[in-house]
Amino acid sequence: MSNPRYELLAEDLEKRGVQIDEIKSLLKQQYIETPSWGYGNSGTRFGVFPQPGAARNAPERLEDAATVHRYTGVSPTVALHIPWDKTDDWEGLKQYAADLGIGVGAINPNVFQGQEYKLGSICNHDSAIRRLATDHMLECVEIMKITGSDLLSLWFADGTNFPGQGNFRKRKRWMVECLHEVYDALPENARMLIEYKFFEPAFYHTDLPDWGTAYVTATKLGAKAQVLIDIGHHPQGTNVEYIVAYLIDEGKLGGFHFNCRKYADDDLTVGSVNPQELFLIYTELVAAELDPDTETDIAYMIDQSHNLKPKVEASIQSVCNLQTAYARALIVDRKALADAQDAGEIIDAEQILQRAYETDVRPLLEQVRLEMGRDPNPLQAYRKSGYFEKVSQARVGGESQGWA
Repeated sequence: MSNPRYELLAEDLEKRGVQIDEIKSLLKQQYIETPSWGYGNSGTRFGVFPQPGAARNAPERLEDAATVHRYTGVSPTVALHIPWDKTDDWEGLKQYAADLGIGVGAINPNVFQGQEYKLGSICNHDSAIRRLATDHMLECVEIMKITGSDLLSLWFADGTNFPGQGNFRKRKRWMVECLHEVYDALPENARMLIEYKFFEPAFYHTDLPDWGTAYVTATKLGAKAQVLIDIGHHPQGTNVEYIVAYLIDEGKLGGFHFNCRKYADDDLTVGSVNPQELFLIYTELVAAELDPDTETDIAYMIDQSHNLKPKVEASIQSVCNLQTAYARALIVDRKALADAQDAGEIIDAEQILQRAYETDVRPLLEQVRLEMGRDPNPLQAYRKSGYFEKVSQARVGGESQGWA
């Protein structure tokens, strides 16, 4: 079927030296994991905001994740949060995911919600609490083995709120000691991703406040431990794309959580506030991806709880925003950019990036989706499908598993 808008864009891109077939091939291989917790009821520290049709348990979350993949074509796995997604039959859950056309992705332990973790988990002064947290992570490693997951994704709320509350150096050693035990239990081809956050809920100090401490911790553990970047976990004004480039060059960037830090956490959809920042981040990711001398194995994941937007729609919108950012980054004239950088031509280098960012890549993405057998407008197709109306009627009452 002829697509005049795509044909005009393809002609323009080819004049710029873009290999259009190569770009389309890469777009078809894009991989964005969605989170199970993005499909259930959620809210803020002040309360939970229930939504019609919100998934109540792991099977329903898998159904929503599979729906997102059905309309986008690039979200074949879903991250699980334990115990929010806990089941007595992990083999059965794995098979149900496969029946839906998706797989189980990263396993995320929860060592922050229980009352026992009020003063921390693996940095707690009480060795019994550290043992409890470590055992939970080891349980998650066993879940990885059953479900086929190769990623253990770790975030800790550990920190202190008052001067003198904790011994910084002891806490640092306790963390590494506990993580070493979990690291040693990982399956052969699995990785441990260590996330960081500069504040909240601890405000005097946080035990993993930045990418530097996460990097040092991962380095102490070994090659299977890497850093996980979350856009929402940085102070305003942080140059995330620089962190991306630095960690890639060190071989320590293992994963990426996409959201928006305007909220100071994970509750805004990626690209909703500063899409140019998202493009610049992807520009660095693509630069490494296209470099034959650079090895990358980066897990791209969304981490959003969608407490106001409709669950599945927000996930589709986020995936589409990531497709747009990736497409723009792929059409950057890399040779011209390198030449401008080598010549110290600041304006030229900036304009090369700006030209790619300002390009309307929607016709390209529509063509890619058509060639993948998908609707060119995923959100519109989903709204017409009747899925939301169906699950809103089916998911009434019953106990809701998870944070809510």
